[in-house]
Amino acid sequence: MPRILKIILILILFVGFFEAGLLSSYTIITSEAPDVKGLIDLQIETISGIFSSENVNGILIKDPVQINISNVPDVANKIASITGLDGVDLDNMNVSTYNGANDENIQVTITALGFSSPKSTKGQIVLSQTPDFLLTANATANRTSSGVVVNVDSIQINSILKLYNQTQ
Repeated sequence: MPRILKIILILILFVGFFEAGLLSSYTIITSEAPDVKGLIDLQIETISGIFSSENVNGILIKDPVQINISNVPDVANKIASITGLDGVDLDNMNVSTYNGANDENIQVTITALGFSSPKSTKGQIVLSQTPDFLLTANATANRTSSGVVVNVDSIQINSILKLYNQTQ
């Protein structure tokens, strides 16, 4: 007999013995005939409730907690120097964590919009007013008396995404 067929047969026997034990224990405890359909429906609802998308997402996928940091300009300058961009939009920089925001050492994710270097065309220097790049970085932050401070030496760029701009 093939191996997969043996595994399927063992699973069927396990489920069969489990159901037989459930029905017999229900009969012993309640001294009544079991409602087979009701017990099977109850098991299916319980199992589907455990593995429903709401419960799985609530357990596995946590919402990030936004953190206000006190050294935003230093972080922006470090990101700009690492990536070679002209600058980073300070107003749209987002620092968040999936860990506890009240911990001493915090692993943070930094999302920011970046500006490309000035372009010169026919003797003109064109400075971009709209961000050209979306940056994502990871870093460590420490809680101090002045607030949360990102360790700029720990910044590692995860991704740089070029944004589409119709005017260019």
